[in-house]
Amino acid sequence: MGNFRSRPKGDYIRNTDWQELYVLTEHWQSDLLFYRDDLKFLHKLLQRYFIWITKEENLGAVRDLGQSILGDSKTCNDLLGKIKEHLSHLANIMDEPFKNDAQEFRTEHEELEDHISQFVKGVRENRKKVFTLTEHVLDSEHLEHLLQR
Repeated sequence: MGNFRSRPKGDYIRNTDWQELYVLTEHWQSDLLFYRDDLKFLHKLLQRYFIWITKEENLGAVRDLGQSILGDSKTCNDLLGKIKEHLSHLANIMDEPFKNDAQEFRTEHEELEDHISQFVKGVRENRKKVFTLTEHVLDSEHLEHLLQR
């Protein structure tokens, strides 16, 4: 579960053509847009149950997880901004390949991919925590009636 990369292993980034890197970057952008919506849903889920919680340990756990999800949302927006810049940089390289440093760009591409991979790993961990915590809160607070609406 440690590798969330969207590309083949090895020297793919160093050896592939610009168009394939552009498509890969657009794929990252699409994934991040999905994660942005997913994070909004998870945050709303926590907010919905937060108002019914009476036990202090549950309040603290939900509050902390909510803050973590907000942090993920900020990171997601930052990554989307970096991808936008990256796509622009890539378009410039494709238009004028001899005016730009291809090696520097490929290194930047790898670093962006590593940041996205870490982000995805964190979001997946937080998603699991949200569902585990929601189940715990429903059980410990006896909120089954909320599910029967």
